[in-house]
Amino acid sequence: MRIIPAIDIIDGKCVRLSQGDYNTKKIYNESPLEVAKQFEANGIKDLHLVDLDGAKSSGIVNWRVLADITTKTNLKVDFGGGIKQDDDLRIAFENGASQITGGSIAVKDRNLFLTWLKTYGANKIILGADAKAGKIAINGWKDETSQHLTDFVTSYCAEGVSYVICTDISKDGMLQGAATDLYRNLIQNNPTIKLIASGGVSCLADLDELRTLGCEGAIIGKAIYENRINLKDLKNYVD
Repeated sequence: MRIIPAIDIIDGKCVRLSQGDYNTKKIYNESPLEVAKQFEANGIKDLHLVDLDGAKSSGIVNWRVLADITTKTNLKVDFGGGIKQDDDLRIAFENGASQITGGSIAVKDRNLFLTWLKTYGANKIILGADAKAGKIAINGWKDETSQHLTDFVTSYCAEGVSYVICTDISKDGMLQGAATDLYRNLIQNNPTIKLIASGGVSCLADLDELRTLGCEGAIIGKAIYENRINLKDLKNYVD
């Protein structure tokens, strides 16, 4: 299972939220690049980079942070937040993203998302599936839709989606454990899915549980920033 630390960006700074609430913003570092270099120095190979400003805007905002990290580290970066049109996709890939995550766009414009999937391939396009009480939420998690998480993911897997990042929003930033039952259900319904768990990881035991479930990756955020998980301890989980 891949270990994927997260860097969330607001105003060019490394921040964390709780349950997606922008009012809970806590700044952890003025320099996302410095944080990324710390990850790399401890053997981390992958990074989940989220443009929270872009998620609330009409397109990508913090693309310079992406470029800074991809040109000054060797981290493989999946980038999300603000990917809403072809130009956003181009900007992300031109600035070094290895993969992009599309969440809101997959709800609002299914045909466009499927065009990206066909054009770039399933290894480049990640489906972002974020849920509140089992229903998909979009627009920086501000708006809840009527689409059920399991149906949403299953329908896209049938179209060729391979990678899925799934967040139970109630777990995000709360350090109370991951949504294991939710992930178990998704994997059982979609045996070929490469599921990346996101939200709630608080300790190494949570990672062990997610790996046992069959998750392809696990995103870790606040547990690292709040020193619940030591980067040195993660070396045992990195190939």
